[in-house]
Amino acid sequence: MFEKIKTQAATAAEEIIKAAKLEEGDILVIGCSTSEVMGSRIGTDSNEEAARAIFGAIWSEAKKAGVRLAAQCCEHLNRALIIEEECRKQYGLVRVNAVPHKHAGGSFAATAYESFENPVAVEKMHCAKAGLDIGDTFIGMHMEEVCVPVRLSLNSIGEARLSACRTRPKYVGGERAVYDPNLE
Repeated sequence: MFEKIKTQAATAAEEIIKAAKLEEGDILVIGCSTSEVMGSRIGTDSNEEAARAIFGAIWSEAKKAGVRLAAQCCEHLNRALIIEEECRKQYGLVRVNAVPHKHAGGSFAATAYESFENPVAVEKMHCAKAGLDIGDTFIGMHMEEVCVPVRLSLNSIGEARLSACRTRPKYVGGERAVYDPNLE
């Protein structure tokens, strides 16, 4: 099962990075309920092995693309995010004091904290360019405006529903405006 979810996570990450046209330094936010991945209700059965499989696959794809990864914590840490310190500085984000673990933050965020070279927690961001929501974790609050859905070739990882999004610049100017199709 863990090889299958690893493959699914890698595919989803590769597809969203491509669909969102992420560039080096852009942020990809991931919300992941390993409980949902394993077929349980969100917040009831956090699974560290599933977290390692999914995180490893996504992080590998992000590193290949030069994309920064943000791991969303669960509601017990108010959906704070785990990122690298370098990313925090690049985006001017405010650090908070929280270390995620299996029962507060969740296994996915805890795995990110253990895996990153210099992990920090930030309470919020509004600068992610794309995201994967694995198990209905609601990542939209971290996205740059305007967030639009992306249809991937997969609609689940393990037993968890999978949704994806990317951002685009706002349309301004009204009915006479002309828009750049390359920014769609």
